[in-house]
Amino acid sequence: MPSHTEENYLKAIYKLSEAEPGAEVSTNSIAEALQTRPASVTDMLRRLGEKGLLSYQRYRGVLLTAEGRRVALLTIRKHRLWEVFLVQKLGFAWDEVHEVAEEMEHISSPLLVRRLDEFLGFPEVDPHGDPIPREDGAMLRPQHRLLSELKPGQQGLLVAVKNTSQPFLQYLNKVGIVLGCDIKVLDKILFDNSLEISINNAPKTQVSAEVSRNLFVTS
Repeated sequence: MPSHTEENYLKAIYKLSEAEPGAEVSTNSIAEALQTRPASVTDMLRRLGEKGLLSYQRYRGVLLTAEGRRVALLTIRKHRLWEVFLVQKLGFAWDEVHEVAEEMEHISSPLLVRRLDEFLGFPEVDPHGDPIPREDGAMLRPQHRLLSELKPGQQGLLVAVKNTSQPFLQYLNKVGIVLGCDIKVLDKILFDNSLEISINNAPKTQVSAEVSRNLFVTS
């Protein structure tokens, strides 16, 4: 059974690989994601390679094996289910759950995870709109696009956020952007690509290009 640290590595590699499926993930990008030294990453990659959880070639990068991918998806599944539980059953806000779920995702009981999923009504997404892997590893692939891709006059429902850091979620709370809200693009400022938007038909507000690149909407 992989250690907590090993599960964290596999989860990070899987998430990084989603940006470019099939491409090898670099040591530096893993170190940046986990906020650790590249030398430490190299040591861990060797260990995971010896366990058959990934394929690692020095100076080229890594690819998860089928078993490594299974462990990564299981860890993500547990994390996102616990986030749903914390929000729906314990009243946590969406900006409060990540660190708690980081601890709870390492509980290994398959029966507990199965009962938790059933108790929650088999949710398909977590509180941030991220899809929850099923027990067999299958995962919903939502059809959405970034708010930054919308043109003036277009609108969509907010279905997910790309950046799930606490400061970003707290900013969204402050300006009234939550999952399910209707966002209409009123104008795009060419100088910095910021957007003037209306949230649920309220008076306009302005969000930066960085913010618009981290919001997923569907029409």
